[in-house]
Amino acid sequence: MRYAVLGTGEVGRALAGKLAELGHEVCLGSRTKDNAAAVEWADGAGPGASHGTFADAAAFGEVVVNAVGGRVALDVLRSAGEDHLDGKVLVDVSNPMAFEEGEMRLSPVESDSVGEQIQRAFPQARVVKSLNTVNCHLMVDPARVPGEHQIFVSGDDESAKEQVTGLLGEFGWPVHRVVDLGGIRTARAVEMYLPLWLSLFQGIGHPEFNVEVRRAR
Repeated sequence: MRYAVLGTGEVGRALAGKLAELGHEVCLGSRTKDNAAAVEWADGAGPGASHGTFADAAAFGEVVVNAVGGRVALDVLRSAGEDHLDGKVLVDVSNPMAFEEGEMRLSPVESDSVGEQIQRAFPQARVVKSLNTVNCHLMVDPARVPGEHQIFVSGDDESAKEQVTGLLGEFGWPVHRVVDLGGIRTARAVEMYLPLWLSLFQGIGHPEFNVEVRRAR
């Protein structure tokens, strides 16, 4: 499978690296073709790894992973090109956060989500929200935390969610630990989880943790 990973930060490189390790072809996309982080990643990630602009990567990938910040996601995806997204599964792992005057702020929040904004802006893309509730190292290696903790998916396209669930399985998330929350509107809930995640991070002292949902028998 050919994957486009948009974003050269820690999240993008972690996801792209795992995909390459699994034997997929991966193009890491950035604003400029000669982005230093992307060049360094591609040089060290093996023969199936490449880099390019956001548009280069999106054109290359059969699946597109949005790993840029939620506040810039729409601009990045527009630069990737709507025609390069049409009909493709688009996995959104972003969170709509920024720090303003020392305080974390979410925008959008409550009445909208980045996942929904992406789906509205690119109606022919098959958007699935997932992985934004855990640290990037845990995204691709859930065994770092013991137990039956879960990951979530949200999206309107059932077959796209099935495909993403399969990808999560490759990362180490077995299907019984993937919780389907429903349509893309439910992306609001997982995006609003971030303040709790940050409070837990501060209390625990490191980011390698996750929540486990237990059902009554």
